[in-house]
Amino acid sequence: MAGYALLGATWLIMKTEGKIAERARPTAKALLVVVLAFMAIVSLWTPLAFDRIAARWFSLPNILFLWWVPAATALVAFVAWRAIESGREALPFLATIALFLLGYLGLLISNFPYIVPPSLTIWQAAAAPATHVFMLIGTLVMLPIIFGYTIFVYWIFSGKLREGEGYH
Repeated sequence: MAGYALLGATWLIMKTEGKIAERARPTAKALLVVVLAFMAIVSLWTPLAFDRIAARWFSLPNILFLWWVPAATALVAFVAWRAIESGREALPFLATIALFLLGYLGLLISNFPYIVPPSLTIWQAAAAPATHVFMLIGTLVMLPIIFGYTIFVYWIFSGKLREGEGYH
């Protein structure tokens, strides 16, 4: 919830001006601290709880290939904090998205190939090929519609919302 609240606060910084944007800045900083605390807890707890995850992250040569994930997370968090403090508008939101992606990447690295840790691999949990074909056809039909709708909505609501203005 804290992560989605952080996304919302940084979205308000990016898309509004005046009192709303200024109120969102300290809220975003507080939420960033909470999100980083939760990310740290998960990052410390999972290798302590699961030996295979500890081996994945801390054995040689894996650590030589994976050290950049926590380093990039720390760097992105620093960039987000500085961007919020310095009055940047879009960068806090983009940095928050990057934090989410790095968090998911860390979970993927920790658990792959297990989709339901630690019992099923992604290949054991996969559906039958006929199901994949059916889903592919549905995706090929729906994805352009979803992309078109998303582009249309972003175009309609582009720009900043200023005090006294509204979308309605």
